[in-house]
Amino acid sequence: MRQPVFVVAGPTASGKTALSIALAQAVGGEIVSADSMQIYRGMDIGTAKASPEEQAAVPHHMLDVADPGENYSVARYVEEASACCEEILSRSKIPVITGGTGLYIDSLLSGRSFADSGDPGLRAQLSEDYDRLGGEIMLERLRAVDPERAALLPPSDRRRIVRALEIYALTGRTMSEHDQQTRSLPPRYDSVRIVLSFRDRALLYTRIERRVDRMIADGLFDEVGSLLRKGLDPGSTALQAIGYKEAALFLQGSLDREAAVALIKQSSRRYAKRQITWFGRWENPVILERDDSPDAAHDLSFLREKGVF
Repeated sequence: MRQPVFVVAGPTASGKTALSIALAQAVGGEIVSADSMQIYRGMDIGTAKASPEEQAAVPHHMLDVADPGENYSVARYVEEASACCEEILSRSKIPVITGGTGLYIDSLLSGRSFADSGDPGLRAQLSEDYDRLGGEIMLERLRAVDPERAALLPPSDRRRIVRALEIYALTGRTMSEHDQQTRSLPPRYDSVRIVLSFRDRALLYTRIERRVDRMIADGLFDEVGSLLRKGLDPGSTALQAIGYKEAALFLQGSLDREAAVALIKQSSRRYAKRQITWFGRWENPVILERDDSPDAAHDLSFLREKGVF
């Protein structure tokens, strides 16, 4: 059997970064980020990207690999992240795949291949429908044909809603059906999946709100302002990220500061719920369920006692 890779996953603000660094140091590993927004250069504060000091402690991969104006796809992520994993393994090191984007993690591990087929005209029409009708109506349209996928997406996820509707219109099959079929493929990697969670959901929400406050204090609005001044389209995928979309609305005068901060916190809590749902579908993960704030050293001891490494 090939040396398995490790996965550290969980909702936002659950302590993934600290544990993944400690785990990588313990097993001789390197971190491969699985976050759909940390791939973008210049988006550091709002994505909770590992600090320079944290990145210096353990090699990190798949951070800052794209410009915010690029339309980055899961297919591109799988291609680039799998190349990183293979290179790490070739040096007898262990990939520690870390992040909260379940689709990226599942696609990387599964051995799934992606076709570039599609209908640009249909996609453009669906995109126009989204802009004209709004995310709520388009998500409801998706819910009518693929309730499972719709439950995992927020109304603001324009690209994935449009893509799911496009695939259904072209193939008559839902994204959920496609995913179910590809699960029968042999996995690309054997994996040990570690999922972080909290017995008391209120503790997680408190951590999320404190993180948002720190991001604001650290200059999130300035970071978003810099991206806008550089000409980044407010409708770009990167600026639909939680924290960035709301900050852009504030800077453009559509929201006051207090309302923008409250909306970031609300959107972050809702995102955490979707992440919990996604990782809850995994079979037989190692669950680190906390009663209090994360403690990477304690978690590492627990994993060692469980024979995880």
